[in-house]
Amino acid sequence: MRKLILASLTISGALALARTLDAQTNSRRHGSLQRRLDGLLDQRPFDRVTWGVYVQDDRGRMLYQRNADRLFVPASNTKLVVSATAAALLPPDYRVRTSVYVNGTLRDGVVDGDLVLYGRGDPTFSERCFGIDTLAPGACDSTFTAMDAIADSLVARGVRRVTGRLIGDGSYFEPTIVHPGWNEFDVNWWYAAPVSGLGFHDNSVDFRITPSDSVGRPPTITWTPELGLFTFENRAHTGRSDSGSTIGDNFFRKPGTMDIWAEGTAAQGRAPWVESFALPDPNLYAARALAHSLEARGVPVLGGTASTTDSLDERAVRCCGAPLVEYRGRPLGDILFPILNSSQNWFAEMLLKVVGRELGDAGSWDAGLEAERHFLVDSIHIDSTAFSLEDGSGLSAGNLVSPHAFVQLLNYMYGHPRRAAFLAALPRSGKPGSLLHRFVGTPLEGRVLAKTGSIDRVNTLSGYIERPNGHPLIFSIEANAHTIGGRSMLSQIDSIVVEIGATR
Repeated sequence: MRKLILASLTISGALALARTLDAQTNSRRHGSLQRRLDGLLDQRPFDRVTWGVYVQDDRGRMLYQRNADRLFVPASNTKLVVSATAAALLPPDYRVRTSVYVNGTLRDGVVDGDLVLYGRGDPTFSERCFGIDTLAPGACDSTFTAMDAIADSLVARGVRRVTGRLIGDGSYFEPTIVHPGWNEFDVNWWYAAPVSGLGFHDNSVDFRITPSDSVGRPPTITWTPELGLFTFENRAHTGRSDSGSTIGDNFFRKPGTMDIWAEGTAAQGRAPWVESFALPDPNLYAARALAHSLEARGVPVLGGTASTTDSLDERAVRCCGAPLVEYRGRPLGDILFPILNSSQNWFAEMLLKVVGRELGDAGSWDAGLEAERHFLVDSIHIDSTAFSLEDGSGLSAGNLVSPHAFVQLLNYMYGHPRRAAFLAALPRSGKPGSLLHRFVGTPLEGRVLAKTGSIDRVNTLSGYIERPNGHPLIFSIEANAHTIGGRSMLSQIDSIVVEIGATR
């Protein structure tokens, strides 16, 4: 018995010594990381940046922190919240439905009355690839893929002529379609396009600008898609090759109208480029697109197109009859992909309102934000004072999230049974997406999965570093209130992540 006791004590002592040595080793490693990261954060001119950093392993052990529980403007890192909420809480097979109702009668191929196109927040009616492998079957859509499918279904149901109007009904979401916290200049552009129950081509039109061969002459400006929806006046001119181009910031629309014009200069010799300008009525845009697809199939819409955001306008046909046709959109993972991989703002805002309608009581910003708050607090157990959110995309400077909260979110999602779509949508270093040119040539090429973020005086990066042992490191870096150029800031953030990745 005495030998057994001694053996037990010996084993216990060995285990205790091993734990002590392991703790000392970890302390040295962590201390080394502390010195390396402190050196980068305190290096001039980055010592004047307001930094928030939190790093942990997948077992929850904190490896480094600086201001980790303070609130920072997260820019597009905000998109992690709506993407995680949707991935975790919406059904795995969730697809947005878009319906067409008849307000009238359909007899002998003639719709005597109106067609009502009723959207439920599908953002994918656009030309886009929804995965890294663009050659995979079904990975990419044309501008009219969805609209043509709906038009084909209507023709298959026998529709040959519409005597009334084609009405775009966006009332599944709230009537407020422009976020009150967004900058007035921003709402003219694709990244702040209006958010309604219907949408087409990111609710934007693509203007292609080609400078003239002669200084002083107007550049050639064309646009797609061309649906006869607006008037356009070209007031711009071609400047000298060394004069720079200002036209990109000088597209305007007369408030309350579809009258658009361009001013400024296009530098001679510059290659043609595209500027995407937001349109003010997404429901009319979608209706006009479907009418275009129908007319291409020989189905005229004699009453033209119209739009509504009033939920009472077409309520009778929605509540009391089955849709004539219904289109089921792409799977949820394909909605997440543009949000995280290329940081598409409008997709994020559409998804936020979908979350509000499906998980809350309204397709509104407020309902979506409330659903996010419950998810963060109740499911992940993030301190409710660690975040304050105003939108889904991060365009608003009023969004605030601590680095620690982001890491808690990422750690939760890494272990979630529905993590696949969320992780697949994140950009990977050196691969197509917003990390295509980052970490290339470093030990972390192909090993960083992270969401980028940039607005005025803000740069952020939060995500995972994959390690050979299968246990990732999870990090969030938020840099606020700085005057350093974007390229220098991104390079410094990448240097910080490379040092984190060197941790054993």
